[in-house]
Amino acid sequence: MAITQQAMSDEQRKSVALEYLKRLDRGENFFELFADDAQLYFPKWGLANGVADIERLFSDVGTILKSIRHDYAYFNYIVQGDLVVVEGTSSGTLSNGSQWQVGRWCDVFEVRDFKIQRLFIYLDPDYASADTARYPWLDQTEK
Repeated sequence: MAITQQAMSDEQRKSVALEYLKRLDRGENFFELFADDAQLYFPKWGLANGVADIERLFSDVGTILKSIRHDYAYFNYIVQGDLVVVEGTSSGTLSNGSQWQVGRWCDVFEVRDFKIQRLFIYLDPDYASADTARYPWLDQTEK
């Protein structure tokens, strides 16, 4: 059996990454965008290997987040070879109803054959800045 790869342009790779983020925001299924053996890293969760593990990761993260909205108009992109780096901001609502604004993040995608092969997400998963025990300057009640 021959292994074939489909040629992709930088814009096509970028569009796969953007489609993932838009589906995430709309609460739609995005798992079909991943290769079967894809890897995904999320801070404080670790490395997910394969789509089933990635589904479990998002199920766990979904217990924290009710909704998320990425600010597409302000994204910065770097595309080089199979890599697509997206830097941006997001806001949303946590499961407990509290909201957060302007969460900064950076995602590193590896896209081949119109599938996400690897996605490493870099952000602070303390969306509401509630970790005041370790970071007292976050406690807004004292200011």
